[in-house]
Amino acid sequence: MAGQLWVREMARNKILRDVAVPCIKDSWTDALAEACHALDVQVPMVLPRHERDWREFSQARFLPEHFVESVRFDRLEAEYFDPDDRRPRPVTDEP
Repeated sequence: MAGQLWVREMARNKILRDVAVPCIKDSWTDALAEACHALDVQVPMVLPRHERDWREFSQARFLPEHFVESVRFDRLEAEYFDPDDRRPRPVTDEP
């Protein structure tokens, strides 16, 4: 399945910078490396907990301790979006 990987640098719950890159869900670490290159930040260490979060939630969060060098953000979030996912949206009565 091909979609988009949205990677964003977060500080105090605000997006500092973000980028979306093409992503094949099973090869998300390749897309993560591409996104990190575009943001000019090193690629974080992918730990078993990141792999588990990816399998279960199609997202992963990296904290400063997951990087070898210091970073200027509180966390790096990576989230997968499938453009072919056509799940119905909740219906509300609000205009």
